Amino acid sequence: MQEEVKKIKEHEDDYVRLARTTIEHYVKEKVEIIPEVTKEMKRRAGVFVSIHEEGRLRGCIGTFMPVQDNIALEIVHNAISACSEDPRFDPITEEELDNLIISVDVLGEIEPVEDISTLDPHIYGIIVSHGSKRGLLLPSLEGVDTVTDQIQIACHKAGIHEGEKIKIERFRVIRHG
Repeated sequence: MQEEVKKIKEHEDDYVRLARTTIEHYVKEKVEIIPEVTKEMKRRAGVFVSIHEEGRLRGCIGTFMPVQDNIALEIVHNAISACSEDPRFDPITEEELDNLIISVDVLGEIEPVEDISTLDPHIYGIIVSHGSKRGLLLPSLEGVDTVTDQIQIACHKAGIHEGEKIKIERFRVIRHG
């Protein structure tokens, strides 16, 4: 497994490299790094950082709307949250660092959906909402092959019950990693 991760690391772009460096530094030192902001990372966007270990999700935290001044800071903030604050998992330990596969999704423009026939779970992520409840599901996730699956999972994440009227929005992502 470590050989596979080593090969993957060799091909990581700046976005994933920043997330990995942030996670490694935070797990070892418990402090946030100050990122170098490349030209591509100066704009603002929502960002999700996903961490997998041995094929299983190990952490995933993100923002669908930017809350930081740029993408680099968004990656740093969400990488730290994904490795240490995802309520579904224990914090990542130093012993796990060599086995992690990391991806960074930069979200595009969020647009309303009037007709679910315009959705495709392999192309679009979705945000469903009902009142103050809101659930997001990224696109192109293993095991999510239909629009119905995508909507049901997003509603479940939001605590929206079957039969409640929902608002649906969609977005594309640029996936790094």
